[in-house]
Amino acid sequence: MKKIFSWLTVSFLFIGIIQPTVVINAEDNSEETTAEVQNNEKYPVDPTKQVYVDAEWVKDVLEGNSTIEKYVLAEVTWGEADASPDYLKKHIPGAIHINTDSIEEGPIWNLKSADAIEKALLNYGVDKDTTLILYGPDTGVDRVAYAALYTGVESVKILDGGLAIWEAAGFETEEGKVEPQTVEEFGVEVPANPDFLLSLEDTVDALANNDNFRLVSLRSENEWLGIESGYSYIPKAGEPKGAVWGRPLLKGSGQANISDMEDYKNEDGTNKNFDEIVAFWEKEGFNVDNDLAFYCGTGWRSSLPFLMMYERGLEATMFDGGWNEWQMNDDLEVQIGDPKSDSVEYKTVGDLDAGKETE
Repeated sequence: MKKIFSWLTVSFLFIGIIQPTVVINAEDNSEETTAEVQNNEKYPVDPTKQVYVDAEWVKDVLEGNSTIEKYVLAEVTWGEADASPDYLKKHIPGAIHINTDSIEEGPIWNLKSADAIEKALLNYGVDKDTTLILYGPDTGVDRVAYAALYTGVESVKILDGGLAIWEAAGFETEEGKVEPQTVEEFGVEVPANPDFLLSLEDTVDALANNDNFRLVSLRSENEWLGIESGYSYIPKAGEPKGAVWGRPLLKGSGQANISDMEDYKNEDGTNKNFDEIVAFWEKEGFNVDNDLAFYCGTGWRSSLPFLMMYERGLEATMFDGGWNEWQMNDDLEVQIGDPKSDSVEYKTVGDLDAGKETE
């Protein structure tokens, strides 16, 4: 299996949090939502851009108790439906299956061309005006959501907490395979949001010439420190020189090898309060006022904070190629170790030892 990262979302009620039902005018292409909105956050969710929704919101859409009529519901995993750990045995009623390989490709595992993603979305029955509702067991679902927004789907939702949250609410599942109903026209020139993505060249330029730019690593502690690459197919370990760390892990917590973004999640798998994440970032020396570009190894984990920024109306980008693309270029500079420590080393990719693959 190419990569395995887990994901899930928030249904805790914190003291002092207001959780109103939000109703938006359907005529302006925004939507009605009953998902929890934490209005006392410093950076509250913009209901017109909201990505992460709860099980009740999804159920309302499926039962017709919503202004949303045109939608596609899908489980997202790597591989076809028969490779999914759950899909053929149980999925949310009406859900099709989306393979992450339909939107990205090796050897770098960058996004495919916008035209190729457009074709894949059309094959799944999705155009720019479709509300795309996704769920899945890992950050592959965030990756597909990011790709859809980048390409031009105007409304993309993720069931926060995935199938586990759906089942915990007592809602039914079904078995077997649901075939998608293809559509012919996407409805907008793609990519509609090219500014969501940074190329390798753009990233190198921003590190050299933009004092407000921060390249934010979403990799595990062992990857961040250059101990291991994090992937069986990436031979070298390290980070781009100048990168900052975006993971709220406590060193020495026993979670040094965490790679599935659990530190962004509550115990039930729902997303943590965004203010908690920003507070950690500020301790690391950056915040949402910086020009933030997220990256990881190949683009899955970095999609989660991008989407958390997006749904709050905060600007961010993604360095799509991540460490995998960086370590393919011998002349690029790297850092080994924490750059805030005295033990950090600076080298070029060509000077790094191979053999750091992670089994």
